[in-house]
Amino acid sequence: MSTHSTTGAPAGYQAAPQGGEDPDKVAGWLTFAGVMVMIAAVLNIIYGIAGIGNAHWLEANSAYVFSNLKTWGWIVLIVGVAQLVAAFSIWAGNEYGRWVGIVSAGFNSIVMLMFIPAYPFGALAVFAIDVLVIYGLAAYGGRGRLPL
Repeated sequence: MSTHSTTGAPAGYQAAPQGGEDPDKVAGWLTFAGVMVMIAAVLNIIYGIAGIGNAHWLEANSAYVFSNLKTWGWIVLIVGVAQLVAAFSIWAGNEYGRWVGIVSAGFNSIVMLMFIPAYPFGALAVFAIDVLVIYGLAAYGGRGRLPL
């Protein structure tokens, strides 16, 4: 039994449709997107717990778009848990993970822009991660690593 398909793609991968994309590039972007979703999830869970607990390193006296730091902490924590589920689902090759990853990264990018008053540089860093995740999952998520 061969480890390569007739299209030259490694076993377990599907060749890219008509676009000529390298299957390794597709798998690389999907792995990258999964890792970035995991990093964003862990950071969001930490930020969420810190926001709920009114941590001193967050700007607790900042003005928020609506509500207060505790509310934002809960929102960020819930998004972080959704991203954690999405990361494992992306690595498993599920289409569900792709869409949950895109939606949670999109929502999280909006949340992070509103979280800037509490933690400016951290929020902008997570926003940049979210943009890369959306690109990786939208551009390459529908091709490649689909378990048979």
